[in-house]
Amino acid sequence: MLSADLLLTFSLFALAASITPGPNNTMLLASGAAFGFRRTLPHMLGVASGFFLTVLSIGLGLGAVFRSFPDLYVWLRYLGTAYLLYLAWRMAASTPSGSGGHGRIGAGPLGFLDAAAFQWVNPKSWTMAVAALSAYTPTDNHLVYVVILSSVWTLIVLPCVALWTGCGSLIRPVLDNPSRRRRFNRAMALLLVASLYPMWR
Repeated sequence: MLSADLLLTFSLFALAASITPGPNNTMLLASGAAFGFRRTLPHMLGVASGFFLTVLSIGLGLGAVFRSFPDLYVWLRYLGTAYLLYLAWRMAASTPSGSGGHGRIGAGPLGFLDAAAFQWVNPKSWTMAVAALSAYTPTDNHLVYVVILSSVWTLIVLPCVALWTGCGSLIRPVLDNPSRRRRFNRAMALLLVASLYPMWR
């Protein structure tokens, strides 16, 4: 049975990992500012669903594969970094549209499947999931614990991503000015690039 102490400490770890700045939260903040909360909902749900599948897969044995073949993790990190740099370039290059002055990051907000798939190349997701499951998953009833902890973490992720998206949507009216919009887009691009630092230090 999952003890209250284990659940509490795991939940605090999951909260710290989920609410701090990172690639997902930076993109959600930018999407909330560019497209609003409602249009960013598929992106938010994709992050939570993709993260659940990532944590579950690692707990069910994929993490052992990466420990046995560390070069796979290196290539995953390169792939994730390349994709994040591409997204940062799209943010920085996006220009304010003529309708309401809101810039467009690409053709529209990231969709559910794209956001879910991104978790598989997001180095922060893999690093946090491997660290958490290694520390908090007992050997007895391993499968049950993995499912429970994956579900708990996903429930914690949802309000965290909603908070970041909501903050973006709140500042949306301030970004009606094209000049402010361009500066905001570039600042978000820099934050996205900066989020790579912990993965490579």
